[in-house]
Amino acid sequence: SRREEFALTPEEEPGQLDDSFETNNWQSSGDKEPDRFQQAEEQTHTATVELLWGGFFRRAGAFLIDIIVILALWSVMFFLSYIGYKVGLSAHARAVTWERATPLVALLTWGSIGLATAYFVVFHGLDGKTIGKRLLGLRVVGDERGTITYRRAFLRWLLLVLLAPLVLGLLWVLWSKEKRAWHDSLARTWVIRD
Repeated sequence: SRREEFALTPEEEPGQLDDSFETNNWQSSGDKEPDRFQQAEEQTHTATVELLWGGFFRRAGAFLIDIIVILALWSVMFFLSYIGYKVGLSAHARAVTWERATPLVALLTWGSIGLATAYFVVFHGLDGKTIGKRLLGLRVVGDERGTITYRRAFLRWLLLVLLAPLVLGLLWVLWSKEKRAWHDSLARTWVIRD
C-alpha cells in the first residue's frame, strides 16, 4: 500500500507537464533581470530629464537665510572678541575707547571676511548645501552634477564677491536658461533643486 501512495498517476508522468505551467512558473531568473535593468535605466533617464534648476527667488531666499546665520555667528564672534579685548586692556589699566578700538575693528573686519568665506566654501565643498540651501532644497553641483571641490567652491565664492557689485551678474539668473549667475558660469557650477 505504501508503494501505491507514491506511484505516479498517468497525468503526473514525466514529459506530460502542462506547457503553460512550464512557461509561466519555470522562467529562469536571468529572464527577469533585463526588465529590472531596463526599469532602472528608464528611471535614470527620467531623473535626468526632470532636473530642476534653482530659480532666482529660491536662491535669494537661501542666501538671505545664510546671511542671517552668518550674522548670528558674527554676533558671537563680536561678543567674544570684545570681551577678550576689554579684559586685555583692563590688565594694563586701560578702558576701551574709539582711539584704542582700531585693532578690535581690524580683527572683526578680517574675522568677518574669514567667517563668510569659510561658511560658503566649507558647506559648498562638503555637499553643495549651505544651511539656507538645505532648508530650501537647493544644491551646488559641478560638471558631472556631483559635489564640487573645495577649490572650485573657493573660486565660486571669490567670483561672487568680485562680481557682486555688478548686480546684473546676479540678476542674470532671471534670464539664463539654466538659472546660472555669472559667477556660476565662470566657476562651472550649477544650482539645482534637490
